[in-house]
Formats: sequence, C-alpha cells, structure tokens
Amino acid sequence: MEADLDKLAPIGPLTEWLDAHVPELGKGPLKTSLLSGGTSNVVLTLDRGEKPMVMRRPPEVPPPGAEKGVLREARILTALNQTDVPHPVCYGSCPDDSVAGAPFYVMEKVDGWAPNLRDEKIHNEPPFDRMPYEYGIPFAIVDGLVKLANVDYEAIGLGDYGKPGRFLERQVDRWSGQLASYKERYGYEGRELEGYRETEEWLRGAKLPEEVRGIIHGDVGTPNMMFQWGPPARLAAMIDWELSTIGDPMIDIGWFTGGMRDEDNPDKEFPNALTNPDHFPTKQELARYYCAGTGRNIEDFRWFSLLSRFKSGCLLEYKVAQAEAGILPKETGRFFSRIVENVFKETAAEIRRMS
Repeated sequence: MEADLDKLAPIGPLTEWLDAHVPELGKGPLKTSLLSGGTSNVVLTLDRGEKPMVMRRPPEVPPPGAEKGVLREARILTALNQTDVPHPVCYGSCPDDSVAGAPFYVMEKVDGWAPNLRDEKIHNEPPFDRMPYEYGIPFAIVDGLVKLANVDYEAIGLGDYGKPGRFLERQVDRWSGQLASYKERYGYEGRELEGYRETEEWLRGAKLPEEVRGIIHGDVGTPNMMFQWGPPARLAAMIDWELSTIGDPMIDIGWFTGGMRDEDNPDKEFPNALTNPDHFPTKQELARYYCAGTGRNIEDFRWFSLLSRFKSGCLLEYKVAQAEAGILPKETGRFFSRIVENVFKETAAEIRRMS
C-alpha cells in the first residue's frame, strides 16, 4: 500500500504544489492515506497538521476519460464555491500530470455523516435511523436540489459546461442508444422486455415540458449525500459530481424519487428497496416541495418521473448483459433481470392508467 501511495500522491512534488496552490492545508509535513479507491477515481486524505483535506484523482491505471472527468468535476465544484449549494469546497486543481502522474484536485473534507450501505440496508446515523427523523432526509436532499436548480450557471462561468439546447429531445435517444450498445460491448443480443416499447413510444409522443436550463447533478441519491450532525436533517454536501452537466435540472428530482411511494399506486410493494419506502414521503410530496422552491410546473413532473424509470431500466440491463457475457455471476444477472422487467412493466401500467 505504501508503494501505491507513493505513486498516487508522491510526497515531494505534491508538497511543492500544495505550498504554491493550497496554503489553507498548512505548512507541516504532508501525510497521506487512502480514503477510498475505485475503478474510476481514487480519494486520499491529505494532512499537514491543521485542516485535513481530500485529494481526488484517477487510479494508477485509469479508465478512458478519467483524467478529463476529474478536471470536469473540479471545474463545477470550483464554480459552486460562488453559491450556497451544499458541496465540498474545491481549493485547487492540477491538470499537469507531472506532479502526481495524473490530474487531480483538492477539496474540503466534509464534516458530516453519510448513509452507510451494509447488508443491502441503509444504516443512518442516530437519530436518523428511525422515524420520524428518516422522513426529513429526502426533504433535506431536495433543499439542495432546489438551491442547485436556482443557480444562474452562466453567471458562475459554466455557460459552456454542457451541450447547447434540445436536452430533453435527446433523452430517449440517449438511453435507448445505451441499451442498444450492449450488443457491441458485451455481445448481448438483448431480449423482449414487456412494457419497454410502450414506455418509449409514450415518451417520444408526449408533449415535452418547456425546457429550463440549469445545473444537473446527475446521480442524486443518499449514497452521494452527506448530512450535518444532529437533527433536523440538513444537507452538508452533495458529493460525486462526475455525471454533472447543463440541462433541465428537473431530471434530478425525477431520478431521486424513482423508487419512492406513489400516491397514484399506494399498494405497490418494494421487495428490493434498500430503504423502507414507508419511512419516506411520496414522490409527489417531494415533487411539490421541489416545484414550490423552483417555480416549476408540477404537471411536468410525470414526464420526468417516467423518463427516470425508462433510463434506469436501460442502464440496469447492462448487468444482465455482463452476466450473459460471463463478467458477472448468473445469479446477479437474474437478480437485475427481474428488476429491469418490473421497471418497464410498472411504467407501462402507469401509462395505461393515465389513458
């Protein structure tokens, strides 16, 4: 591990860079430790005896696009420093791979707690592990989404952060194309998914909401949130901005509420839920709360909600494709196969109820 750390965070060059660019970290001897490591990013703690911070960089053998993704994430966090959006403060970024072997950035080590995924359940920090405190957690997340949606992205220098225009028009093609790509990527011929065609046709034929452009986080859920200590539930920071872009931010509330209780289908069960949905508000409650804070039309929420389920089904089918290709166990493929099937069946059933 020491050898790995030497490569990921070489003390000499990194100390010199930190002296010049992140004086807030202090001037003492630099100590590093691995906080988390994944296939796309590695997170390390930097400590010089004063205010510990976090360094985020690609792994030693980075996947395609990882370097660009790190700098993109640094850019949005730096821009958000000008706002009241809960996020880790970015203190500096380095595009020069001669310092640490890859681009990286240094951000705040957020003081707070994060939901802990263990044994397929979320264990929250007391007292948020029981009612009524659990109920406030989604509202705290939506408070953050409201602040994000209300940011003037051009005023903070993100005018060219996403593709211009027609964001909503591109969505169905984007995710149906993702599903089709598994054939080339994994040799997966695909399968007939009951409800898929009905869902796709409805999304293509429905009147699109009037597009509002703003910042999208892109992966909103409790694993990517940190909360302040003690009740009431308050967001400390939204983390993991790798999928952020400019588009219609109502995408985020549609995605976040995808697995929550539905007022139009109150008897639905959630056998595969990571949390007990009975402890959370309904998706419509959160959507109304979001719309009150952003001025959006609640009538538009249904389109975003259905799109989020179409997207999740198209994305999760890659697990089935990987299992067919022998990359994942067959049991894992069967587990996700059932989830995908249910997503499209239930979405199509909702469309029929609307007719």
